[in-house]
Amino acid sequence: MHSFGHRLNGLLTFSVTILAIMCAIASLSDNLNAPSPTAEIKIMNINWFQKQPQGNDEVSLTMNISADLQSLFTWNTKQLFIFVAAEYETPKNSLNQVSLWDAIIPAKEHAKFWIHTSNKYRFVDQVCA
Repeated sequence: MHSFGHRLNGLLTFSVTILAIMCAIASLSDNLNAPSPTAEIKIMNINWFQKQPQGNDEVSLTMNISADLQSLFTWNTKQLFIFVAAEYETPKNSLNQVSLWDAIIPAKEHAKFWIHTSNKYRFVDQVCA
């Protein structure tokens, strides 16, 4: 006859083994997902373009953003952080990146959207001196 300690050890070992197998299956199931998000951004209008007193250029623009990000949501995704960034080159810097707009998508139901907006953050290019 086995003692209480041997029975408890067998039960805990079995429980941990089942938990490890469940974690492995969950991990593999998420890797089998092949997301196919789509997004399109159109610049509709340049509202204004101005040169600031210190020589920087600043622009405000209006854009249409449409996206279908529903395929990114799985059992393991709680929310998405999305953003629109402008990338451009100048003689001084080979890569400039400016964040124009961002949002948090809290659920799959909100992951298919169309929005007409202007840039949320200032789009300023610093002087090349």
